[in-house]
Amino acid sequence: MIWLRQAATIARRELRGGLSGFRIFLACLALGVAAIAAVGSVRMSITDGLEREGRTILGGDAEVEFNYRRATPEERAYLETLGQTAEVVDFRSMAATGQGGEADRALTQVKAVDDLYPLVGAVVLDPPIPLAEALADDGIIAHPVLVDRLGLSVGDELWLGAKPFTLRAVLMREPDAGGAGFGLGPRTIVLTEALEGSGLLSEGSLFESDYRVLLPDTPDDQLDVLRAQTEAELAETGARWRDRRNASPQVQRFVERMGSFLVLVGLAGLAVGGVGVSAAVRSYLDRKTGVIATLKTLGAEGRVIFAAYMMQIAVLAAVGIGIGLLLGTIIPMIAGPLIEARLPVPVAFGIHGTPLAEAALYGALTALIFTLWPLARTEQVRAASLFRDASGPSRGWPRPPFIAALAACVVLLIGLSAWLSGIPTLALWSAAGIVVALGALVLSAWGVRRLARSLARRVRGRPALRLALGAVGGPGGESTAVVLSLGLGLTVLAAVGQIDANMRAAINRDLPEIAPSYFFVDIQPDQLPAFLERVENDPAVSRVDYAPMLGGVVRQIGERSASEIDHWVTRGDRRISFADAIPAGTRITDGEWWPEGYSGAPQVSFAQEEADEIGVELGDEVTMNVLGRDITATVTSFRQVDFNSGGIGFVLVFNEAALSGAPHTWLSTVYAEEEAEAQILRDVAGDAPNITAVRVKDAIALVTEALSALAAATSWGAGATLLTGFVVLIGAAAAGERGRVFEASVLKTLGATRATVLASFAIRSALLGAAAGLVAIFGGALAGWGIMTFVMDAPYAFEWVSATAIVLGGTAATLLAGLAFAWRPLAARPAQVLRSQE
Repeated sequence: MIWLRQAATIARRELRGGLSGFRIFLACLALGVAAIAAVGSVRMSITDGLEREGRTILGGDAEVEFNYRRATPEERAYLETLGQTAEVVDFRSMAATGQGGEADRALTQVKAVDDLYPLVGAVVLDPPIPLAEALADDGIIAHPVLVDRLGLSVGDELWLGAKPFTLRAVLMREPDAGGAGFGLGPRTIVLTEALEGSGLLSEGSLFESDYRVLLPDTPDDQLDVLRAQTEAELAETGARWRDRRNASPQVQRFVERMGSFLVLVGLAGLAVGGVGVSAAVRSYLDRKTGVIATLKTLGAEGRVIFAAYMMQIAVLAAVGIGIGLLLGTIIPMIAGPLIEARLPVPVAFGIHGTPLAEAALYGALTALIFTLWPLARTEQVRAASLFRDASGPSRGWPRPPFIAALAACVVLLIGLSAWLSGIPTLALWSAAGIVVALGALVLSAWGVRRLARSLARRVRGRPALRLALGAVGGPGGESTAVVLSLGLGLTVLAAVGQIDANMRAAINRDLPEIAPSYFFVDIQPDQLPAFLERVENDPAVSRVDYAPMLGGVVRQIGERSASEIDHWVTRGDRRISFADAIPAGTRITDGEWWPEGYSGAPQVSFAQEEADEIGVELGDEVTMNVLGRDITATVTSFRQVDFNSGGIGFVLVFNEAALSGAPHTWLSTVYAEEEAEAQILRDVAGDAPNITAVRVKDAIALVTEALSALAAATSWGAGATLLTGFVVLIGAAAAGERGRVFEASVLKTLGATRATVLASFAIRSALLGAAAGLVAIFGGALAGWGIMTFVMDAPYAFEWVSATAIVLGGTAATLLAGLAFAWRPLAARPAQVLRSQE
């Protein structure tokens, strides 16, 4: 088409002028794309590592897991028909340096293995001896953290339960650590047969047994067939199948969710960058008003001019996106060793096309959204502008087709973020938050201008302040660009700060005030009376709660299989309890508790909040597999269960007759004065070494550490957004430098000193920074309140320290950016500047 060729010719000639005025455009686009590409590449690298090394992480080609029991001879025989099978029994216990009241104890995660372990990979020990030699004759190996905590050396005695073992080596690496899930204590490894006499794997104890299988020459497409065959063979046993394609579902789920969340944070950075993109395009087109008017005088159609400048922007956007993709590829490679060192799974760093394509798509749509509006206004430039004192294109609205196209691009971007992120609800809310924040910031910038204009008329005797207020409130200023760019970046950072502070407050302040000192688990029924006598008669103990506990796997709720329900209650094994009378402190929210002495068909009471989330109703049937036997019970009541209290809480409580005959242990929480905790542990463990004590403060420390890692990752994402905002600030300051030169020259001519002019520039920058910071505080507080209230289901309290830091940081950032471009206006000679305006 002739008009497109004409547009291409104009665009090519315009581009010969170089990148003048587009450096900020390129930087903003490159930073946003780089952030999204880097996060996506890291996420894909971890996922590929999990898939590539899935066999090693799992410890075999497939794994069949039983909860709270080991496989029967018949079940083991079936598994061995599939391939070579190794057994791993995993549980928590107390490791001790001796027995009695003076022993030093620490919680450990025990892995009991047979002589086939590991089927895949190798255990690395210090000293480097064979694993079989280290475990022979009641040998044991332990993680360095446990060794250091108990002050052990190779050759020392280490007790598990009622039996001593000899520490033969320190565990430096276990090949299947990435598939082990979350553990409260450091690892120890021992032979299963060596645990006889320890009292640890008795009936009702909490443990899981995993059977890793090496499948001979089985391609991935045959694994589903074997899975269906195994599930049919072991249908009534509660066994669960996992294979090398999904070796570490916990890690993979966390990586995918965290990566998706950081991509959304990266989109906020792109939105900030879009402000800079729009400002750069608008500034460029303002300078081209004369060129556009000339082209129209010579007969150029509006579509030719629009297409010419759209082609220029498209080429420059492609360059910016290319730079961002390059950075997004290189940064994960450089940071690879650091990232891999902090993960329990291998990472396959390399070039991954999918996240790069996703980042490029986000970047292209953002560039289009933020350039379409200023480009559409090129149609409003008239040829008469050549003969009038016109400083730029009209500020009217573009024609409806352009507005419709802009709206379609916004909807497409939001839809893609919801689809590609994998967390559509959060993506849609985040997108809505960004749109609302941009709108609020635009209104805030308008309000700042109006307020500054009003105050400028009232200020007397302070020329620097009055000049600054007049500049902020005057037309054509940089108020909107500064408040938008810095405000959105600070809003993201403020939200992260508010959420982090509130989560830490919930853990460090609220929970310790109401949490028990210890959870004691694996209390055998015949040990319960002696245990209660010890703790209930201690004057330092204020409260003791206890309940029977056993484990099971949810198989069916109502008409739905558990595999169809994506909820934590249906994932993995679930601790359950039973009771005859209503436990003290229980509040029934709906339905009725069974009568005391009830022995009819099984009934179950469900936690109200979890029932609402899953969609359970009174009268629904819940099927659980308990120790290989399916039990179906009718939901007859709902209870309020507060898991945040740190006390005993079960989602499912059955009537006593339904489960009392099953092997079970007792769980107890003990609330005691801190100085008495150590003696309680020594006495309980000395009398019953099989009882495991979980110190609540240690568990809280692990949660706090995990939260710190999440907050750090999110802060890095918010930091990238803030960096983009600072680049936009620099662009706004640079774009306004020419105006400041003229302004400074006029002020000097009228008698203003350099100090007055500099003070005016500084006050102007500080006012805009403070305005952006105040808006960010409000937006961040609102976002923090929403996430804490509706996502975390926790109380929210405004945190002043981070809020103050946000305002001061925003003020300092704008001040630095403004002063960096103030020296040329201060050094300019008024005569030269004013002559050039003639």
